[in-house]
Amino acid sequence: MRTILLLTSLLLLTGCFSSNRQVSQPLMPAPTVVGLQGDIRLLLEQQYQTWAGTPYRLGGADKRGVDCSALVQSIFTEAFDVQLPRTTSEQVAMGDVVARQALQPLDLVFFHTGPTQHVGIYLGQGEFLHASTSRGVIISKLDNPYWKRNFWTARRPVNPLQIASL
Repeated sequence: MRTILLLTSLLLLTGCFSSNRQVSQPLMPAPTVVGLQGDIRLLLEQQYQTWAGTPYRLGGADKRGVDCSALVQSIFTEAFDVQLPRTTSEQVAMGDVVARQALQPLDLVFFHTGPTQHVGIYLGQGEFLHASTSRGVIISKLDNPYWKRNFWTARRPVNPLQIASL
């Protein structure tokens, strides 16, 4: 009886280690961002957790529906106690212009999306947080062909060292 239990256990365990399993993406640890940038990214990720899945609604500014500039405004207020203007056209006029290769967490990234403008918050590691018209509040990659093609400019509305002193 013990032998049957042992053999059954071994068969079950070997099934867990099957070499036929295919992984669609390599399992690699995410790069670690340290220091102030890492702290800012962590706060932004926490904000994402509270907003994730909120649907897009033009003119919306709450969890029932939010547009891109209201999301940016709310996150800056809630997480960093920084007041930003309400609209994308006002937000793009704030702060210093930042080259795409010099982006840091908390920089605003702007896109021309047809007749309108779109804004998101750069998280670091090529990712930004925004309110997508089709998928609601999500994190996207700047190197996605759509976002890469429509990238317009980036701004640093506040010096990250000012955030650290709050």
